[in-house]
Amino acid sequence: MTTPSTDKLFTGPIPELYERYLVPMIFQPYAGDMAARVAERRPSRVLEIAAGTGVVTRAMARVLPEEAELTITDLNAPMLARAEAAGVSGRVVQWRQADAMQLPFDDESFDLVVCQFGVMFFPDKPRAFAEARRVLQPGGTLLFNVWDRIEENEFANAVSRALAECFPESPPDFMARTPHGYHRRDVIERDLSVGGFATPPSFDTVGKRSRAESAQAPAVGFCQATPMRAELEARGADALQRATDYCEAALRDKFGDGPIEGRISAHVIAVSA
Repeated sequence: MTTPSTDKLFTGPIPELYERYLVPMIFQPYAGDMAARVAERRPSRVLEIAAGTGVVTRAMARVLPEEAELTITDLNAPMLARAEAAGVSGRVVQWRQADAMQLPFDDESFDLVVCQFGVMFFPDKPRAFAEARRVLQPGGTLLFNVWDRIEENEFANAVSRALAECFPESPPDFMARTPHGYHRRDVIERDLSVGGFATPPSFDTVGKRSRAESAQAPAVGFCQATPMRAELEARGADALQRATDYCEAALRDKFGDGPIEGRISAHVIAVSA
């Protein structure tokens, strides 16, 4: 699928809503897993790309020794500012706005590059992989995860189906197109190879449970705290709220009132430079 340029923009009210709704619901469950995989490799210089509001940054800071150097980047300055504002305890972190497809670092600057749920948003994935390989030392590791197909992620799938009902003439397809549009192993292996990684990557599919206080949380999170917000706002003055309300009702019908939970699934990929 072609990725529109707007799919990578996390600006305006999105960072705060993202941190409030999406981080505890779908990103926190994988942050500890990713940080543990980073710690297992005992890196000395870590680059995180597409760090978002810093959920993995904070998890890594808790498990890595103080002498490990952390450089944290994101394309969107508001997201990076939110991550920096949250901070990490007990260590110095370098925060830097950076495009994953044109990293502002010297060759062989890091022994590990990590990215949680960011690769799907890169317009040119082989180029981003090539940049990650360029800044890695020989034998260093690129470690990233991507969402599994949308049918394996129940809240996202329910929201996508509800939006198709709410806008039947032109269903918003952001969820399937971008966050859940890059899950095929053969495509990922091909892009890594084009990006210059010669060794076969490892794939690990990790299933977890997503929990929310109510149906409102995933409705607001997916409709208002992702780049889909702009797509909905472009449909009219009341479209964003109408979509959110419709999704909340659909989620309540499917998962019930009060606290809800659903299945989530992601692929974790590691490859050596």
